[in-house]
Amino acid sequence: MTFSRKRVGVLISGRGSNMRSLVEAARAENFPAEIALVLSNVADAGGLDFAQKQGIATAVVDHKLFGDREGFERAMNETLVAHGVEIVCLAGFMRLLTPWFVEQWRGRMLNIHPALLPSFRGLHTHARALEEGVKIHGATVHFVVPELDAGPIVVQAAVPVLDGDTPEALGARVLAQEHRIYPLALKLVASGAARIEGARVRVEGEPEAPDALLWPRA
Repeated sequence: MTFSRKRVGVLISGRGSNMRSLVEAARAENFPAEIALVLSNVADAGGLDFAQKQGIATAVVDHKLFGDREGFERAMNETLVAHGVEIVCLAGFMRLLTPWFVEQWRGRMLNIHPALLPSFRGLHTHARALEEGVKIHGATVHFVVPELDAGPIVVQAAVPVLDGDTPEALGARVLAQEHRIYPLALKLVASGAARIEGARVRVEGEPEAPDALLWPRA
């Protein structure tokens, strides 16, 4: 049986480790999405070289060449459209997006955040989690809305905060879960199983979920 795979554009600014997890997942014949483009605002981003070696189209839209954010985002949007992109995944893309760009892709743009939203929006999430003394930390994949780190949540994974944790150690455990839940979230969205209903995401059926979602075990 054949089916139409959604064309995905992944936006990166660095090594793109989450982009790599999406590329690996999309190699499966039954995965409902293909990585059609990897776009970066940084010309020497390490993730571009990886994508090129995988035979994936790449593009650079350098924000420093534009006088304002709107010009940069319009150029970026034109590049995505030219490559037939249907879903955008932010994977370590270190630029704040304007409401204009977000509206172009509303309901079709995902982001992964290294915390259990709505807690610890913004930067330095692991250090802040340790400072607050939380017992559970994690990662969230959510739809992007104009407000920072505030869109409807698709998937979350939790990890325990251990005695003696450093931001680096905690971050490494969270990153491992990011690499598991981002492909799952893209699969749910690209297949149509995940739908936005108000402020929530409803998922049809009972998709297989990472073990981390079951932490702590009963």
